[in-house]
Amino acid sequence: MDRFEQFRDAAVDRGIPEDEAVRFAEHLRFAVWTFPAEDGERAAGRMGGLPLLPVGADWPGGDFPLPFIGSVDCATLPRAEGLDLPADGSLLFFLHHEEDMEEHPSTDYARVVHVPEGTQTQEAAPPPGHDSETHFCESIPFLIPEQRITAQVLPELPDWIVDRNVEFETDTVKQAFDELKHLEQLCELVDELWPDGKNRHRYTLHLGGYCRNIGSSDDPHAQMSFDSVQQQAASSGLSNDERWRLRSEEKQRLVDEWLPLAQFPTQSEVYYGCFLIRAEDLTAKDFDRMRSFTMFTE
Repeated sequence: MDRFEQFRDAAVDRGIPEDEAVRFAEHLRFAVWTFPAEDGERAAGRMGGLPLLPVGADWPGGDFPLPFIGSVDCATLPRAEGLDLPADGSLLFFLHHEEDMEEHPSTDYARVVHVPEGTQTQEAAPPPGHDSETHFCESIPFLIPEQRITAQVLPELPDWIVDRNVEFETDTVKQAFDELKHLEQLCELVDELWPDGKNRHRYTLHLGGYCRNIGSSDDPHAQMSFDSVQQQAASSGLSNDERWRLRSEEKQRLVDEWLPLAQFPTQSEVYYGCFLIRAEDLTAKDFDRMRSFTMFTE
């Protein structure tokens, strides 16, 4: 029995109509959250240190080496429904947050590398001139101290359910909100079935789920929808009201289409990393089609 079936059965047992539980579950996602591993906890990866790259592989970024954020062991990670991560091997994440912030959406300053199981690897040497120097305006070292991480699957709901606010949502979302007559009981059930065993504020890496809205800037899906509608408006002369409507609809479509592959705080206090990928590209392990949206937290 997967988690969605577990949720549906528990809701029905409480007298909530099955069709309403199923509609609510359409908005329920499961994500893998990682935290600093304590003594005795099984590690699911590590943050920082030096990456284990295939023998002979160059450090990602070429002449502009990208800082290594961390890696996860896909075989050790707990599985989350709806997040089709590779079953084995490791995923390595690289990001130069300052440059990426200026250029997104771009992959010039971000990489996700999948190293399949059985690949001969070796610990990469720091790129020349990057072993101890800083390469950020905030004097952040290029290399991050190594830290073992553990993982836990946690449920997530969209902001409009969490905040009970659909004022700026699409008509489709507003209708879905109105149809959820047992919303409070359904949200309480999610918390009861999957209690948060760790403090989410201590997380190191967040795979799947929903994009977090960080600081005062738009979240990545909002930025993508703005760019899309601006292109339409430039050629069709749309009114401001029509632009807002189309942006809301486009954002909802993009939320369904583009999954947050990885989200993480950087070593900077004012930058936050977010990698998005289409579900079909994740299944195909086509990580070159990932998009990076570094966010400014203030």
